[in-house]
Amino acid sequence: MALTRDFKETVKDRADRDPEFRKELLTEALEAIVCGYVDEAKLLLRDYINATVGFETVGKAVAKDPKSVMRMLSSRGNPNVENLFSISRFLQKKAGMQFKVVPSKLNDVKKRKLTR
Repeated sequence: MALTRDFKETVKDRADRDPEFRKELLTEALEAIVCGYVDEAKLLLRDYINATVGFETVGKAVAKDPKSVMRMLSSRGNPNVENLFSISRFLQKKAGMQFKVVPSKLNDVKKRKLTR
C-alpha cells in the first residue's frame, strides 16, 4: 500500500522551498478571478494562503475574522468582489508582486475545468 501525504502539507512544503511555485500558484488564482472562474480562484487562493501567510494574517490585513475568510474561500463560499480584490491586493503586496490585466481576443481564453 502506498503512503500518502496531505495535499495541504505537500503544497506548503513545495511553496516553502520554491519561490517560482508560490508565484505561479498566486498567478493562477488571479488569472482565474479575471477570467470569471471564481470557484477555481477560491480554491487556489485558499491553497496559496494555507501554504504561505496563513488565514490569521490575511484576516487581520483585510479586517475580517480569519474564519470568515476561510468560509469565503471554501467551495460553498460566496465572497463579494470587494472582499476578493482586497484579499488579492494584500497577497500581491505581501508577495512583492503586481499583476496587470492584458486584453486578448475572446477565443484566446480557453474554458477551464476544475479538476479537484
